[in-house]
Amino acid sequence: MNKTLLLSTILMMTGFISCKEKKNTDDKPVKFVLSDTMSKMITIDSVSRCYIDNETTLTGEVSYNENNISKVYPRSSGQVIDCKVTLGDKVEAGQVLAVLRSADVAGNYADLSSAEADVTIAKRQLDNAEQLYRNGISSEKEYTEAKQNYAKTLSAKSKIQSLISINGGKGSNAGGTYTLVSPISGYIVEKKVNTGNFIRTDMGDYLFTISDLKNVWVNANVFEADIPKVKEGYPVEVTTLAYPDVRMKGTIDKLSQVLDPVTKTMRVRIKLENKDLLLRPEMFARVIVSNQENKQAICIPTTALISLNGKDFVVVYRSASDMQIAEVNILKSNENKTYLLSGVAPGDRIITKNQLLVFQQLLNQ
Repeated sequence: MNKTLLLSTILMMTGFISCKEKKNTDDKPVKFVLSDTMSKMITIDSVSRCYIDNETTLTGEVSYNENNISKVYPRSSGQVIDCKVTLGDKVEAGQVLAVLRSADVAGNYADLSSAEADVTIAKRQLDNAEQLYRNGISSEKEYTEAKQNYAKTLSAKSKIQSLISINGGKGSNAGGTYTLVSPISGYIVEKKVNTGNFIRTDMGDYLFTISDLKNVWVNANVFEADIPKVKEGYPVEVTTLAYPDVRMKGTIDKLSQVLDPVTKTMRVRIKLENKDLLLRPEMFARVIVSNQENKQAICIPTTALISLNGKDFVVVYRSASDMQIAEVNILKSNENKTYLLSGVAPGDRIITKNQLLVFQQLLNQ
């Protein structure tokens, strides 16, 4: 970003420079020399030659990674009698999310009780038939029929138990209630149910979405004119309104092949690591896409520039007693780098921090 020289500010700040200009007996200014104190306040960088970066700025929003989530569905119809979590809550694997009361589950337990009674009766009949058969009182056919009847009752009971396991799970009971638990550890990023809601399995909708948020997606919009500047694999930097000074690096993961019919923009997806959990779903994001041209140019940090009267300058540093002002011609500039046509050469050293103070002193020589 270009820094405009404000003379009033410079005059106030020059008090930090211990080596001030003095006049000799002939009224000639003494050559400016950088003091030890001021030497610690400046930053020096080298001019280099690098490939020209094109930067395209996009807007978008943060969303959870849909490849790294778990959706929780109801296993049986019923009513939610207790919803234990809310949107954004952190949950652990196995934690109870909601308690539901279901007529289906209650009916399954009633069927199980009936099936268990049938098993008891069939077992008693089988024992009697076996005893009679071994004593020669009844035929083998009667004994075989008793065994088959007992096997049928066991099969019916097992079927109902499997149904309870599917519909109610381990958290169900004979009163008709069952629990929904979190399959993974993470955060509630979607919640579609509250206490008192009625659930129908034929609706086919999930109740909770859980994501660990260790990595997230940023979905950005690309206007039609900028589509050639954006491709898969291009590096990006993402900032948010909440953390404007934090730059998160990523790459373009996927491009949409169609434009939104309303906004006339193309969607791109960026995958970002989110170790510190700074990024949260629905945050507004600013995305800077970089791609390198095959051309090279002299480049310097943008922070080194000084603008005065429509011209641009840098302060070239050779030593604490050998510095000079150089006018530069800018080819193009972005937030981090400025590309030059002339003014300095690769290998030159320039001041990139507090150069305004040195600039003013050199002007007054």
